[in-house]
Amino acid sequence: MVKPTVIAICSIPVIFSLLIVIPMLTSTDIPISAINSNDKLEIEFTKHDLRIVSFGVTDKAVADSTRVLIIENDGTVQYTEIKDGVNKSQITSSISDKQLQKLTAMIKETGFMSIPKESFPIKDDVEIYTKFTIKITLNDARTQIFWPEQDATEKFIPPIITMLESELDGIISQIIE
Repeated sequence: MVKPTVIAICSIPVIFSLLIVIPMLTSTDIPISAINSNDKLEIEFTKHDLRIVSFGVTDKAVADSTRVLIIENDGTVQYTEIKDGVNKSQITSSISDKQLQKLTAMIKETGFMSIPKESFPIKDDVEIYTKFTIKITLNDARTQIFWPEQDATEKFIPPIITMLESELDGIISQIIE
């Protein structure tokens, strides 16, 4: 039989492990421990609503509308909407420090800057789709990623990209209101 003292001693690391792991699993927020007050973040998010136009032998993607969101390091936001090649609206606003910290944490904590730049080919039968571009500058390091909506490609789009997309779409919705 195992002595109770041995069981008690062996259970201590298990208890400490549970105390560390449970809060990490139940927390829905992205930790902001890696954020430095000297971080310089600039984000340019572009959303194109595209349709394929056929010229007989060749096809061309034409933008019906384009929305551009630029977020500066100080929280200043510039939103531009272009429809049919005409600038429909240009709004300058700002986001809170909490939102800016959340975006910075999403980029730094998840390794977004080191995501491989792969291409996402469009399915042959897709004629109307949305294509996204994000250009991020973090402390002089730059990355740019292009991707279509998930329904328009057969490749898997990493969840961190779609998480950042939905966060930036939320900021656009907030600015438009």
